[in-house]
Amino acid sequence: MNWWAAFFLVLPALYAALMLRLRRSWKQLPTVLTQETHPNQAEEGLGFSVLVAARNEGLTLPLLLDDLKKQTLPAARFEVIVVDDDSIDNTAAVVQTAAQRSSFVLHLLKLQDQPGAPTGKKAALQAALNVANAPWVICTDADCRVGPDWLASYAALIHADTTANFVSGPVLLTGGNSLLDNLMGLEFAGLIGVGAATIGQGRPTMCNGANLAYRREAFTAVQGFAGNEHVASGDDEFLLHKLHAAFPSSIRFLKNPRAIVRTAGPTTLHALLAQRVRWASKWRHYQQKAPQHLAMLVLGANVSLFVGVLLLFGYPQLWPWTLAAWGIKLGADAWFLTPILRFFGRQRWLCYIGLLQIAYAPYALLTGLLGLRGGYVWKGRKMK
Repeated sequence: MNWWAAFFLVLPALYAALMLRLRRSWKQLPTVLTQETHPNQAEEGLGFSVLVAARNEGLTLPLLLDDLKKQTLPAARFEVIVVDDDSIDNTAAVVQTAAQRSSFVLHLLKLQDQPGAPTGKKAALQAALNVANAPWVICTDADCRVGPDWLASYAALIHADTTANFVSGPVLLTGGNSLLDNLMGLEFAGLIGVGAATIGQGRPTMCNGANLAYRREAFTAVQGFAGNEHVASGDDEFLLHKLHAAFPSSIRFLKNPRAIVRTAGPTTLHALLAQRVRWASKWRHYQQKAPQHLAMLVLGANVSLFVGVLLLFGYPQLWPWTLAAWGIKLGADAWFLTPILRFFGRQRWLCYIGLLQIAYAPYALLTGLLGLRGGYVWKGRKMK
């Protein structure tokens, strides 16, 4: 019985200890107030090149471009480069039309016109970087929405911290109010929170390409995407890990509600699984140990709870240990997620923790195994 107690409690206890440390790291992250160091003088020159890789985003891209038009950072302080990744809709035409009346400099690149006619997000971002003029690049996706102080928030952090080379920003899933929407939003908020907290610890694990920035000189110093061009996913986290290895004290998280980027979550369970398989496909290519150790502990704690419930059918006397393990795990999750959900204004998602836990072990195992196998379809393309 002691062995069973150890089996059920050790991994959840280790997980809970990790969540306590991560919550403390999240709370200790500095908040840069946009209005305190708002560089609102146009004569300061070009500060940012905003890079957007777009494939078949003719419906969503106008919304993002409209958001960029409303930025409080003066239009002379940033340029926007949209790269059309061989779209079959009117994506290119949308950009061309917008450029004619844009208050900021708006460039359109067609990836099929680049030497070798490359494809994929990394190739699109590299093409944009080749013509970018600003010392800092900020990346987002064509289906995202940004607030008016999004760029000013980045400017405030960079103005206050001249040693930063990479800045990860907060991303919030939006959409409907279905059970799936709420579960996805909760899980995603947890991922953003973990990524932010590990950056605060000096051991970064994850970030999201929908909201991040980096210094062009630092990108060049680590040879950018070289070494992982063959992996379709990971334009964000591979670069995060490379820059941390080269400049370990220069990674930041932009903990500012005004910097939140909003993006719609997958609309179906099938689309969700396809997205997560795409994310999981890059795990086996990680060189750093921190994200691997984190993933194994999280997966182990979740699987132990799932196995514990299954064993109750044959060994009902184990229920106290199973119940204790579930209590430890769920309590740790709630304690960690509470300040993060408050930051995003989504405290109501906390009530879905139990349901997410029930589904998480089989879901994580399935996406992890499919990701290790490799091969998935993304935006109509077969990826390896």
